[in-house]
Amino acid sequence: MFTLDITTILGLVLGAGFIVWSILLGGQLGWYFDAPSVVVVVGGMFSGFLVAFPLKEVLNLGKIFGKTMKNNEFDIDQIITKIIELANVARREGLLALEEAVSEIKDDFLQKGVMLIVDGTDPELVKNILETEIENISARHSKGKSMMDTFGSLGPAFGMIGTLIGLVAMLQNLSDPSSIGPAMAVALITTFYGAILANLIFIPMAGKLALKSNEELLIRNVMIEGLLSIQAGENPRIIEEKLKVFLPPSVRKKVGTQEAKSDNG
Repeated sequence: MFTLDITTILGLVLGAGFIVWSILLGGQLGWYFDAPSVVVVVGGMFSGFLVAFPLKEVLNLGKIFGKTMKNNEFDIDQIITKIIELANVARREGLLALEEAVSEIKDDFLQKGVMLIVDGTDPELVKNILETEIENISARHSKGKSMMDTFGSLGPAFGMIGTLIGLVAMLQNLSDPSSIGPAMAVALITTFYGAILANLIFIPMAGKLALKSNEELLIRNVMIEGLLSIQAGENPRIIEEKLKVFLPPSVRKKVGTQEAKSDNG
C-alpha cells in the first residue's frame, strides 16, 4: 500500500498550467506546437538515453517514474516506534521472542535484521550484512537518479539541435523575407520544448529521487542502530533516546510514549 506524493503531481500540474496561462496571455496556444520539433526533441532524448543505458535499465524506466509519484512507505518516526516495541519485547521475553514479531514487520530490511538477531548472528556480521544491503540500495537509487539526470541534460541539448536544424532551413530560404519570422519561431520552439522537459520534469524528478533516497537510507541506518542496540541488550529507554536524535525536535515527543509505559510495567 502506498500513498501518492501530492507535491510531485501538484508541481507538474501547476508548472504546465502556468506555462499555458502565460502563452494564452501573449498569444495563441497553437503557435507553440510544431510536430517536427516534438520529433527532434523527444525522439532525440530517448535515442540518447538508449545509448547511455543498457536495455535492462531502460525497461525499468516506468518504475523510476513511479517512485517520484509515491511517498516512502514508512516514516522514520513509525520505524523508531516499532524498534522501541521490539526492544521492549526482547527485554521482557528475550531475543528469541522476536521471532513471533517478525510476521508483523512489513519492511523486508527490518525483518531481515530481526531474523539475523534471532538466529544468534555475531553483531559485527549483522552490521556488515545490513550495511552491504544499504550500499546496494544506494547504488540502485543512484542509478535511477542518473537516468533522470541524463534526460535532463539531453532535453536542452536536443532542443538546441532542433533549433540549429530550423535555422539552417530558414537560411536556405532567405529569398522569401515573409517566411523568416515564422521559420525563426519554429526553430526556437525546439529549445522551448527541451527547456520545459528538462526543467519542469526530469531535473526536478532527479532531485526528488535524491531526496527520497536520502530519507530511505536514513531510515535504514536508524534500523541498524536500533537492531544492534537491541542485540546488545540495551535498555529500551536508552535505545529510544539514541534513535530520537534522528528526528526533528517537534516530532520527538510523539515517539515512544506507549513503549515507555510498557517498560515500566
